[in-house]
Amino acid sequence: MSTSQPPLRFSSHKSLTSRLVLSTLLGRAVRIDQIRPDSPTNPGLAPHEISFLRLLEAITNGSHIEISYTGTVVLYKPGLITGSAPGSGASSSGVLRHEVPANNTRGLSYFLLPICLLAPFSKTKVDILFTGPGVITSSTEKWGDMSVDSVRTAILPLYEKFGIERDLELRILQRSNPGSHGVGGAGEVQLVFGHQVRLPKTLHSLSAGRVKKIRGVAYSTGVSGSNNARMIEAARGILNQFVPDIYIFSDIGSASLVAAPERSNPSAKKKVGLGFGLSLVAETTTGCLYSADSSSPPEGGQPPEDIGRMCAFQLLESIQRGGCVSLEAASTVITLMSMGSEDVGRVQLGRDVLANEHTIQLARDLNAFGAAGWGIRDVDSEKAEGQLLVSIVGRGVGNVGRKIG
Repeated sequence: MSTSQPPLRFSSHKSLTSRLVLSTLLGRAVRIDQIRPDSPTNPGLAPHEISFLRLLEAITNGSHIEISYTGTVVLYKPGLITGSAPGSGASSSGVLRHEVPANNTRGLSYFLLPICLLAPFSKTKVDILFTGPGVITSSTEKWGDMSVDSVRTAILPLYEKFGIERDLELRILQRSNPGSHGVGGAGEVQLVFGHQVRLPKTLHSLSAGRVKKIRGVAYSTGVSGSNNARMIEAARGILNQFVPDIYIFSDIGSASLVAAPERSNPSAKKKVGLGFGLSLVAETTTGCLYSADSSSPPEGGQPPEDIGRMCAFQLLESIQRGGCVSLEAASTVITLMSMGSEDVGRVQLGRDVLANEHTIQLARDLNAFGAAGWGIRDVDSEKAEGQLLVSIVGRGVGNVGRKIG
């Protein structure tokens, strides 16, 4: 799929997954250098970045990855997105098992969001089981990763707007919070993405509407279930003033046991991934979604009431930014719009969402890959004051592996 064109050059580890996704979708090789060259202890690629490269290699056929001796330079030549087809590393049942290393510090959404962008353009369905001692299903305070619950309730439903709606499932088989020092958690999650399309539909999302309901999940892993009730009560104490239709589900689970051999007891095990957290999603009358996440810090010491209030305030902040797309979902929506049919799609965004460094970097990267510039103007409406209308021309990048109408 890659051509004889010279690889596009980028610097820094920031936006690494986004650049690799664009490279895979558009068939352009990339060379990324200056990856943490000044770090005295851990220069080069981090464990989660190497794990993502292995996952990318597993769901594609013909990809070529070169990493320099120090890990500070990566050359990636993309192949065809094959999904979980037998022979690509998947089992005979078509499930690809990806083990996340124990020294991983990123939430699983770091892996899920890019893979979900590639899955609609795959040759066959994508069915991945994320397992291993490094899987963290909760949100992470250090990196700002959203929880798996928020990916399921606030990101996957957005694919329906692009005509991708069948056979999408995200199952949380074992919950986990970050372990000590934010490392590892030993959770287990299965992603099933079985709807492949020829081209995503053109999106026209011009009205955010009003918030009509709030849904959420409070989870406790290996700790008292009363933490859930306390988080829910604290969050509802704030949100009930704005919306009467609120339902927050409570999920209580046991922690994972991982091997921790000692000299006196070689078969000893220890519990990891203990903690609690809250995921909230607000839905508007026009189907727009805003999400917020908060979880207990790895070192503990924060009462559940604080977590509940923090999550409620974060949700209100997300709603206040306005627009039809939340900050967390902006990169997903913009990338799908850019890959869609060669037509002009329009979406209303809040100023703070468009001015975010990740959104701006995505615009620069798309420009480097040859995408058309965006058209941006103020929304002519008193109700949408401070909102911007962004027009994006699709590249017409279809699914070359599977011809679908």
